[in-house]
Amino acid sequence: MFKADNLVVYPAQGVGQIERIDQKNIGGVDCDFYIVRIRSNNITLMVPVQNAVNVGLRSLVSKAQAQSILESLHGDIEQTVFIGQNWNRRFREYSERLKSPDLAVVSEVLRELLLIGRSKELSFGERRLLEQAMSLVSGELAEVLAISASGIRDDLLELYAPPELEGEAGQKTV
Repeated sequence: MFKADNLVVYPAQGVGQIERIDQKNIGGVDCDFYIVRIRSNNITLMVPVQNAVNVGLRSLVSKAQAQSILESLHGDIEQTVFIGQNWNRRFREYSERLKSPDLAVVSEVLRELLLIGRSKELSFGERRLLEQAMSLVSGELAEVLAISASGIRDDLLELYAPPELEGEAGQKTV
């Protein structure tokens, strides 16, 4: 399925490169493993070739999909997000969704957290999830679209910055 030097995505870890395919004998059975080095944190993973699809290992999204996801993130930033549930329940839900192999699902978590951050301060856990989602989305989009991940990040943070409030005497306050 994949070959050495292929770029792949491992859910909740991000873009990695297959360094090689190793064979190990486990319990008397020869098993092949992809040795994947995650680019963002230099972690090395051993992913069983036979189970690669089941654990969510996949190719990068297409350029058209990446462009569509980026455009959706730049879409209606005035949208409101229902935040009726407590942050703990939201944290668990978002944590599960970040494990999805589908970049569109991960980008929706990013979008929702950015939207929530426009109207209230995010909790420590939510900020951590925002950073993880931002890293996963910007890392893959940058790779596919050949643009800077930090540029994507800065652009989104500026776009979703809380609106400035009008203070007294026409001065703007944050």
